[in-house]
Amino acid sequence: MAYDFGFGIDEHGVATITLNRPEVLNALTLDIYAQLRDLFAELRTDDRVKVVLLTGAGTAFCSGGDVFEIIEPLLEADVKDHLAFCRMTGDTIKNMRRLDKPIIAAVNGMAAGAGAVLALACDLRVAASDARFAFLFTKVGLTGADMGAAYLLPRVVGMGRASELLLLGNTIDAATAERYGLVNRVVPGDEVLPAARAWAERLAAGPTLALGVTKRLLENEQHMDLTSAVEVEAEAQALLMMAEDHRRFYEAFRDKRKAEFVGR
Repeated sequence: MAYDFGFGIDEHGVATITLNRPEVLNALTLDIYAQLRDLFAELRTDDRVKVVLLTGAGTAFCSGGDVFEIIEPLLEADVKDHLAFCRMTGDTIKNMRRLDKPIIAAVNGMAAGAGAVLALACDLRVAASDARFAFLFTKVGLTGADMGAAYLLPRVVGMGRASELLLLGNTIDAATAERYGLVNRVVPGDEVLPAARAWAERLAAGPTLALGVTKRLLENEQHMDLTSAVEVEAEAQALLMMAEDHRRFYEAFRDKRKAEFVGR
């Protein structure tokens, strides 16, 4: 399928999505939203892919929705069309979180609006030292609770910081984002993609079944009490202890060699 962004899968099982409209700082269109939504759903059953890497071409990660491609036409639409659009953007984020494969954001520049939420929906975020983040929805007269931002952000940075970012809509630099816990690592600009790719390849070479279960439980246990969480972890761990990857670990440890995992 042809996409309005770059997409490729390398020999390590790393799928790279590159938002590719650098002339408008990789602003999103209706078609791009729909394609991302569908692609993240399809990747659930694509056995070639073990890890996803999301980045932007040029000097930005993603500046959000394109004003002239989305906002302008929607001004003439009715509430039904507005709701359909907002549900589509939310479905993109839901499909990212439902994907039982790690997603790493290589934030190479500005991540604003929907671009900031795309980065937030990833499991790990590596930011260039000159990257910036802005959840600027309230600055354009919209709720800061968009695309799941009010659900995800408090779980990443805490309620106080999330309230600050969503209510004020301020732009923060990479160092501040790291201090808030919004990004995992800050590196020089020319190292952001290699650093993110190194993590992606490391994860792709690991026990991908175990990684997928870990991501799913991190997501699901947010809604559980401790007793329920401990029980579901016990059940999941019991199953993984019978998986081939765990046996491969034991045999490699016994034989004093490195384990080679197969994701089963």
